[in-house]
Amino acid sequence: MAVTTPFLNVSEKKHWWLRLTNRKMVEKYMKDARSLIATQEQSEIASALNLLDAALAIYPRLEEALELRARSLLYLRRFKDVANMLEDYIPSLQMPNDDSASVSSDTSSQQHSREGVKLLSSSYLPASDQSFKCFSVSDLKKKFMAGLCKTCNKEGYWRYLVLGKACCHLGLMEDAMVLLQTGKRLATAAFRRESVCWSDDSFSLSNPLFSADTNTTAPTTPPRAPLPESESITQLLAHIKMLLRRRAAALAALDAGLHVEAIRHFSKIVDGRRSAPQGFLAECYMHRAAAHRSAGRIADSIADCNRTLALDPTCIQALDTRASLLETIRCFPDSLHDLEHLKLLYNTILRDRKLAGPAWKRQNLRYREIPGKLCALTTKIQELKQRVASGDTGNVDYHALIGLRRGCCRSELQTSHLLLSLKHKPDKATCFIERCEVADQRDLDSVKERARMSALLLYRLLQKGYTNVMGSIMDEEAAEKQMKKVLEDQMKPESKKCTVSSPSASNPSVFQGVFCRDLAVVGNLLSQAGFNRSIPLNYEALSC
Repeated sequence: MAVTTPFLNVSEKKHWWLRLTNRKMVEKYMKDARSLIATQEQSEIASALNLLDAALAIYPRLEEALELRARSLLYLRRFKDVANMLEDYIPSLQMPNDDSASVSSDTSSQQHSREGVKLLSSSYLPASDQSFKCFSVSDLKKKFMAGLCKTCNKEGYWRYLVLGKACCHLGLMEDAMVLLQTGKRLATAAFRRESVCWSDDSFSLSNPLFSADTNTTAPTTPPRAPLPESESITQLLAHIKMLLRRRAAALAALDAGLHVEAIRHFSKIVDGRRSAPQGFLAECYMHRAAAHRSAGRIADSIADCNRTLALDPTCIQALDTRASLLETIRCFPDSLHDLEHLKLLYNTILRDRKLAGPAWKRQNLRYREIPGKLCALTTKIQELKQRVASGDTGNVDYHALIGLRRGCCRSELQTSHLLLSLKHKPDKATCFIERCEVADQRDLDSVKERARMSALLLYRLLQKGYTNVMGSIMDEEAAEKQMKKVLEDQMKPESKKCTVSSPSASNPSVFQGVFCRDLAVVGNLLSQAGFNRSIPLNYEALSC
């Protein structure tokens, strides 16, 4: 025993020295990171992220390092990284999902699935138990809020504020509203609790409590209150609520069959003065495309599908809708191209065993529905390939594309074509991106390129449709003119030579008409010849 004790003491001392060294390194990393973040330069903040990652590699649960890292990512507009970092706090991901275990293989979704099973286990009782138990939503809400209040002091309310802002920029408006409201409430409660023990001198303007930087507060001073950023949170919440109200009104009009009203509400969102997030705009463009389609505006519907795919290339609903629209106007090659792209997305989902995109991305499709949809899609592709192989590619319904009836006139075609050309001009194809908050600035060039290419294809299709419809209208006009000429020739009497009319009692109207017509000529002749001379006859004036 006397031999082994010094050895244990040496190992414990060595471990203690290592922990002290790590603590000093982390303190140095944190100090340098704060200095770099205080400059508010993107390059310096990117360097601070490397220091924070090094600190978190030593202490993964260091609260201050986690907050600095999340706020730095938010400042650099790396909203996807913020969502991936704090995705366990997104409310929509905490809801139990039926096929979460089959869609995603990560531990978080499996944990949510197990929680959902435990949650519903009390409702499904064995047959031997004759008692009836009701599932109380209010009780669950109370327990959830109680657990949230217990962990808010340990974890920090900054998670809800930072993640709420990131979710807003990512288009998760409902999650953003819940997170921001929760964070604002917890921050206000924390500030109220902390301000009880402060002295009156703590509220001076020189106190770091009112400084602009949230992370430069010294350890000896009271923690910074959320008052300076509460105003921005309030404005952001008001903007989110306004967007959600307009979308709710548009969806209600769309469900009620008021397509023009739905288009008007969606246009207020996408054409508003204040920009909207990329994901939210893509969803609104998709819904407006459905409203345009129901109203018979195929060209406008295709244009909205193009904008949706420019913002979100993996939107399955937009690809399906555009392929259906192109098939409706019998533009089979372009429809076949979209269906092939859709099939590729389905195969990718089945291969990866998860839906496209990150776990927090909204999906309108379930994993278990994909095999059936893939079989139907394969059959549709084979049918279109047979029609294209048979030569059924030139009979495009351009009247439906432009939105005109069969037998329209030239003025109607010119008016419709002018309006569509001005609306879908390729030079204006990227103007909608100016009112869009792109989640990642690195994707801005690719979004513009996709929007420009799809708008160019639609514009060429409209020009080809105008030429085709105008040619048919000109052929109809020429045939109508020829038919009219034939009828005039059949009803025209035999032509007679025109003779000089002379005054007679049998036809006095001819003399009177000639006299009235040539009265000025007679007066001129009288003034030239005089009243005592004979007037020469003017046979040219009297001729027919």
